[in-house]
Amino acid sequence: MAEHPRDAYTLLVLHTHGHGDHVAADAQFTDRPHTTVVPGDRNSAWGYFGFTDDPGRVARVDLGGRVLECLATPGHHEAAVTYYDPHTGFLLTGDTVYPGRLYVEDWDAFGRTVDRLIAFADTRPVTHVLGCHIEMTDKPGVDYPVLTTYQPDEPPLQMTIGQLRSIREAMDEIGGRPGRHAFPDFIICNGDA
Repeated sequence: MAEHPRDAYTLLVLHTHGHGDHVAADAQFTDRPHTTVVPGDRNSAWGYFGFTDDPGRVARVDLGGRVLECLATPGHHEAAVTYYDPHTGFLLTGDTVYPGRLYVEDWDAFGRTVDRLIAFADTRPVTHVLGCHIEMTDKPGVDYPVLTTYQPDEPPLQMTIGQLRSIREAMDEIGGRPGRHAFPDFIICNGDA
């Protein structure tokens, strides 16, 4: 505001999905003027992007001259959305893909999402695939215990398209079997694992 003074500016609050650790701070925006908070549940989020009628569409959100592309990416959560920033090349996947425990709520939807992310990334310059967590240690296939708050030996957050392909290959190997399946860069937790 100091650099670009004006009376007001609008704020848009979007989510990658509706889990509590992603939407817990929404209440702080309740009475803020010129603010739109799109809740993280499927009806609200997918309705906002137009995914309810066409989950295969690529939606666009203009942040004031910077346009993000948005994809419906269920599997981890039914309302999951991935954002692509053409300016940076960042593919922002929330909890769908990151170097850690990939919790799969819907196996078939997760598989379609990973395929969609690969196909999408094949048509755009993606510099990094960025999720919201790191739960792995810097030792391949070894994660930190759940609820660990000090994780000094993590790998980098950013992943590559090659690692997306590795997730797809891992899914083919798992074949939908429930359980915890460790791989060098991620752990797929299918079901109650």
